[in-house]
Amino acid sequence: MAFPQAKPQPPQLPQHLLRTIDCHQGAVRAVRFNVDGNYLLSCGSDKSLKLWSVGRGTLLKTYSGHGYEVLDADSSYDSSQVCSCSSDKTVILWDVATGQVSRKLRGHAGKVNCVQFNEEASVILSGSIDGTVRCWDTRSRKYQPIQVLDEARDSISSLKVAQHELLTGSVDGRVRRYDLRMGQYTGHKMKGYKLDCCLSNKDTHVLSCSEDGHVYCWDLVEGSLSLKLPVGKAVVQSLSFHPIETCLLTAMEGRVQVWGAQPEEAEDDTLAT
Repeated sequence: MAFPQAKPQPPQLPQHLLRTIDCHQGAVRAVRFNVDGNYLLSCGSDKSLKLWSVGRGTLLKTYSGHGYEVLDADSSYDSSQVCSCSSDKTVILWDVATGQVSRKLRGHAGKVNCVQFNEEASVILSGSIDGTVRCWDTRSRKYQPIQVLDEARDSISSLKVAQHELLTGSVDGRVRRYDLRMGQYTGHKMKGYKLDCCLSNKDTHVLSCSEDGHVYCWDLVEGSLSLKLPVGKAVVQSLSFHPIETCLLTAMEGRVQVWGAQPEEAEDDTLAT
């Protein structure tokens, strides 16, 4: 006798606030998990970049070297290096352990909105309001970019590196896909406003920031709204999904919130002050 298979449970979404970290660095412009999700990076309007423990909410290191607010950051595959970008038009490569600037890269004509390593952390890719994506060799002694992608007709608002492909979003209304090995690309039209968004760790949902103080979680298959997460009464400026676990970071004003699928025990809920 055949028994019917159990209906698969829908994937869980992070909706329980685990802790709030007061970053003390002005407005938090971006928040990012590192590669294994044990640490987070917060980018401040006070020109600082900070490294935090996700589990304890404690400050581990402050990185100072930008001349204006920090807009984005990324951690290398082994967490030994961090790259960041700023309204000061520069990209900085940091040594995580010492907190020192390894390289300061100049070449963009305006503020740099987004930055990311390639998978091997041999190249940093940065997107700017000047409409270009610049590719920087992290191991070269030269300070000029190894390639400049200048097809966009307006500001580069976001970029994503996946294997050997690069996706860029531009205010000109297009998403462009580049093959980093072949130098080829294709363009796709994109309607709507630019929002900081990300995929869940299992690629089942896309999560989006909002000016109304919520994070919206959409089912990728059905296209339906699965969760409207109330974060606060201000603009949700940035978010980042844990690479493995059901855990979400959100940034609002000067705080970072850590969200999980289940509430934690009270003694583990540590607030950073």
